[in-house]
Amino acid sequence: MHEVTYSQAGLKQALLNESVRNEPARIHELSIAGSFGRALVVSKIPLEDSAVWEHGLKDAANDHRYYNVTHEALQDQFSNYYLLLKDSADSTLAVQPFFVVDQDVLLGMPAFFTQIMERVRGRFPSLLKLRTLMVGCSAGEGQLVQASGGVASSWVARTLAEVLPRVARELKAELIVFKDFPKAERTKLGELNQFGFKRISSMPATKLELNYTSFDHYLETALSAKMRKDLRRKFRKAATGPAITMEVVHDITPFIDEAFPLYEQVVRKSKLKFEVLTKAYFMALGQKMGDKAIFMVWRQEGRMVAFNSCIAHQGVLRDNYVGFDYTVALDFHLYFVSRRDLFSWAIKNGYHTYYSAPLNYDPKLHLRQKLSPLDIYARTSRAWLNPLFHLFLPLMEPTRYDPLIKRFSNADELA
Repeated sequence: MHEVTYSQAGLKQALLNESVRNEPARIHELSIAGSFGRALVVSKIPLEDSAVWEHGLKDAANDHRYYNVTHEALQDQFSNYYLLLKDSADSTLAVQPFFVVDQDVLLGMPAFFTQIMERVRGRFPSLLKLRTLMVGCSAGEGQLVQASGGVASSWVARTLAEVLPRVARELKAELIVFKDFPKAERTKLGELNQFGFKRISSMPATKLELNYTSFDHYLETALSAKMRKDLRRKFRKAATGPAITMEVVHDITPFIDEAFPLYEQVVRKSKLKFEVLTKAYFMALGQKMGDKAIFMVWRQEGRMVAFNSCIAHQGVLRDNYVGFDYTVALDFHLYFVSRRDLFSWAIKNGYHTYYSAPLNYDPKLHLRQKLSPLDIYARTSRAWLNPLFHLFLPLMEPTRYDPLIKRFSNADELA
């Protein structure tokens, strides 16, 4: 098997072609009056509002530092902004990050439909690629920020819903999307329904409660007899080759030239791509978020063959991005070896939950993980188009085209 590589420049150019073509000039400042006061759109947070910015995400796994990392590392792929929500006294009560991207509406649609539309795009390259204002994070789940001064989060939701259509029109965006918000936010974001937004399911994350004393305990009590037998066979096969060892580090910088090509291989194989990470992203996690960033690194005869980029927060180990060397990954069942080692380490170190980013559902189903629903809230920037848009929006729901998702025991929670 030949090693598949994909250069950083090539990945970046591929994403630029799909996402930020004809990117508008970044605005310095845009002020929009509202019933609450006003909203100020800026490309950089004023120094006097930095405390409000930090407060808004202080309880989140991806806190304000994570957004700083992504905005800096992925600035060539997304136009990042901040919405300063001010009251009638012109005091900033909340800072909500958002970004603008040219979104391919075909992403996640059935293969037969995308193949037809790609032929049409031979003549109309921009067909169904819509400029979209997205509330949330370009490399992670969306989060509704907390307002300062004891103001309820529902105020943030209502305020955003009121001003975003006007912000979107100023930025020439046709769609407004709250991207990948956890199910726990549904009560707060229910306010959006009154302003023309409609909720659909995004590709869900998955989770596993780690209420086990060891990996063997998990193997014996959580998995089916067939899966246990299959895993033991895979582990025996992996053991026939050179030993595969795992180490845990909080900064991947010294090993980035080994790790990044493994991430590129995974990206190349993925059918669904939104963000494409950079070396700067992975290095900045350890350098700026060393208290939360965890990297698992697997080596065989000294050579890195796999790694996981994780965020640890309040007893939850959040597994965000992976890299594999596919010249050995399949032969030595690296995915399952890495899950065994990762689960063992997490249990030993007191984590109560393992949380995994979306996609790759087949092994997660057999490992008895459960879905953790993520939601999209969407509307057009022009109210008169909304009724027509809502008719087609369910067809854009990506979960309806993945039969594996329906087999999870809690699939009904997506509704």
